[in-house]
Amino acid sequence: MTDRRNDRPQTLVRRHPLKEGVSRAVVTPIQPSVVYASPSIDMLHAQYEGRSQGYTYAREGHPNATLLAQKIDMLEGATGGLVTGSGMAAVTAAIMGLLGAGDHIIGADQLYGRSLRLMHQDLARFGIETSLVDPTDPAALRAAIRPQTKMILAEVVSNPTLRVADMAGIIAVAKEAGVRVAVDNTFTTPIGYRPFAHGADIVIHSVTKLLAGHSDVTLGYVAARDPADTKKIYDFAVTTGLTPSPYECWLAERGLYTFPLRFDRAEANAARLADWFASQPKVARVLYPGRADHPDHARAKTLLGGRYGNMLSILIDGDAAAANRMVEAMPEMAFAPTLGDVGTTLSHPPSSSHRGLTPEGRAALGITDGFFRISVGIEDVDLLIADFTAGLSAI
Repeated sequence: MTDRRNDRPQTLVRRHPLKEGVSRAVVTPIQPSVVYASPSIDMLHAQYEGRSQGYTYAREGHPNATLLAQKIDMLEGATGGLVTGSGMAAVTAAIMGLLGAGDHIIGADQLYGRSLRLMHQDLARFGIETSLVDPTDPAALRAAIRPQTKMILAEVVSNPTLRVADMAGIIAVAKEAGVRVAVDNTFTTPIGYRPFAHGADIVIHSVTKLLAGHSDVTLGYVAARDPADTKKIYDFAVTTGLTPSPYECWLAERGLYTFPLRFDRAEANAARLADWFASQPKVARVLYPGRADHPDHARAKTLLGGRYGNMLSILIDGDAAAANRMVEAMPEMAFAPTLGDVGTTLSHPPSSSHRGLTPEGRAALGITDGFFRISVGIEDVDLLIADFTAGLSAI
């Protein structure tokens, strides 16, 4: 009888790393591995104790997230930043990693819609008290601080009314009280404002938006000035699984290479489009920090150094039905509740980001049924003007 054992195919279960050649890849490789093997128990201890660099389990970190975080760190002048699965994951990690039951947080009263929901509805379930104040009024902030206050959360430029926070006043009040300042820098980006350079304690980004810039990733970033705070934020994010995808980190890193170019072009388009809107009789109001008629223009000029960004908002002379006709008359314009895409997107906060507020609550913020927010992209601005000409004609 013939022995057939040697005819069996070789097993593919054993994995062996590819041998590196004398050349290297120009493009960063994607490393999707969930598990990382260590050479010994001693080396595993060294990794967990920070004496050696390595990875163990992707929820605790992976190479693509590390590389992306390091590149955003360079933009922000930070160290030890953490990439998370979304911008709201970064906000949540900063708050929940550093605050606990009995603590108090103050938020700007015009935060991103989901940040407002977190403040209004969710934090109370964990025993964290909240207050909202006007970020342009440091005196109101000073009055809101309590002995239990541990953090102030603000956006430099608010969403969607584009008010410019008095960051110098906020940081000065916070330093007097010994309170951390967390800055959501998504709208302004490191080109417009670098929070750590101005004395902030925590920097947050929705990487989904301008940094990645192509509407194909959902990621966040958070960095703390104090290494002890960094560790607490990291531990909370890892424990609760706020982990980013290696593939999305790879896409975002690719997007970062063109970020300054995209920002410059979109900003130039926004400035021209804002001036054009101001000349249109069916537009009741234009909100763009770079225009002299913006209520915070003087502060924006000083704070942002002339970098006013790609976001603008308009108020049309019409009701909800008129707003709907405007959207329908622009089929080529992406009507979507997002921002920061390489192309222009139009959103209607009363029906998207701020739909959870009462009509009275929206009106108090100046968000009526004719309010639109525009994230300006890098297209030929004349094409955008043609689109909005058609939209305004339908009102």
